[in-house]
Amino acid sequence: MKQSTFKADVLPYVLLLPTFIILIVFLFYPALETFRLSLFTVHPFTGAERFAGLYNFKNIFSNTEYMHSFGISFIFTVAVVLLGLAFSMMIALLLNERIKGMKYYRSFLIWPYALSPAIAGALFNFLFNPANGIIGYFTGFRTWLTQGSTAFLIIILAAVWKNLGYNIVFYLTALRNVPRDALEAASIDGAGPLRRFFSITFAFLSPTTFFLLVMNTTYAYFSSFGLIDVLTEGGPARSTNLLIYQLYRDFFVNSKTGYAAAESLVLFLLVVGITVLQFQTTEKKVHYQ
Repeated sequence: MKQSTFKADVLPYVLLLPTFIILIVFLFYPALETFRLSLFTVHPFTGAERFAGLYNFKNIFSNTEYMHSFGISFIFTVAVVLLGLAFSMMIALLLNERIKGMKYYRSFLIWPYALSPAIAGALFNFLFNPANGIIGYFTGFRTWLTQGSTAFLIIILAAVWKNLGYNIVFYLTALRNVPRDALEAASIDGAGPLRRFFSITFAFLSPTTFFLLVMNTTYAYFSSFGLIDVLTEGGPARSTNLLIYQLYRDFFVNSKTGYAAAESLVLFLLVVGITVLQFQTTEKKVHYQ
């Protein structure tokens, strides 16, 4: 078989040039500029820059408000990841059954992922709004978004619901690779549903679970801004002021450019560190077939 090759050495680079331009303009340059600005203090009105070294980072970790956001962001991420993966796996197992009309159920459950975070936040605001929310009307409890504990619970539920379809798609695809003959053999040998799930099904789902663990962690830290901005705006009493929203407030509201750049770098390094830790620990328990 004759192998096709480019006769011109320059042509491959010309074809890749648009991709390189987009990556440089929208990824590499902003990342380098963020790193540079984190070492400077910037005047909010004149834009004058003054080298400050690690001054911004020292201020970040001595700020009790920021450390509060750091703590609740970690709790939020753990809750979103655990609840999201657990519910998605259970729903995917149900959707994998051969039931009449199942393809329509699958479509309905995947739709939430197509919505933007702002629209998802608006839907939950419609449900839990203190003035005219449907849930408040039927339960008689109208302080869902005006109490810190319940508001925090609502943004967790909204974030889990928003990403549910994404997780379900991957789990449904992975479930197709689970051999039915192994499940049938285990059933004949007397293994119950739970034993079959943990010994066979979950082993085949472990690579997908590990992938979703990493992706959901990134989602919880970086993609929750729209939900919070529409639902609670970081309140009440900073109870839902996650790191990504604190970053927004410091940059766009308080005009702390260098300070916000340092926050952005800390958030990036935090997620990278958690991801590396997941690869070092959780991946060892993944069984690749």
